[in-house]
Amino acid sequence: MMTWGDKVKRKFVIAISLAYTIFMAILAVYFFNGGEKENGWVGIGGVICGAIPLALSLFTKLKFHLPIVISYIIFLFGSQYLGSIRGWYGLGWWDTFIHFISGGMLAFVAVALYERLIYRSAGDAISPWVVFLFVLGIGALGGVLWEFYEFTGDQFFHMTMQGGGNFDTMTDLLAGMLGTLIVASYSGIRTKMKQKQES
Repeated sequence: MMTWGDKVKRKFVIAISLAYTIFMAILAVYFFNGGEKENGWVGIGGVICGAIPLALSLFTKLKFHLPIVISYIIFLFGSQYLGSIRGWYGLGWWDTFIHFISGGMLAFVAVALYERLIYRSAGDAISPWVVFLFVLGIGALGGVLWEFYEFTGDQFFHMTMQGGGNFDTMTDLLAGMLGTLIVASYSGIRTKMKQKQES
């Protein structure tokens, strides 16, 4: 049964997802009408990506982990609107910052997976180091898979996602790992503090 807190979270997810989806839809119409098709397609992509948590909240009974949704919307806004439409990727450091954000987002996904799949059965017996390593491992795996995607796109579809070659790849991995490391450290410390309070 859904608690009052779950209902509040669901309404919040609907609100921020709907706001982002509408915002990107308006931009898509504006750019297509202005003949800027590339930005228009970015707007369409934003509508699709923004609608994912919206659809999940409306058509499923999924319990949302707010840090995931919030970091996801921040990631979309930073990459699609600021990065692609506003041209912030041209700053040089913005792509690295987005990878830092995505590392944190993937770590929050790992925390949610841990709480759903492991914590219930392991209880207080699990070591905080296991939590730390689990979150760190999932976040690092996500960063590696993304770089595989960029490499595949460049090699087979003649894209330029890895424009800086090996330096770009390693910088992205390091930035993502730093974002993951911060969340993983917090998760391990929080687990240790909970265990002390309950002992």
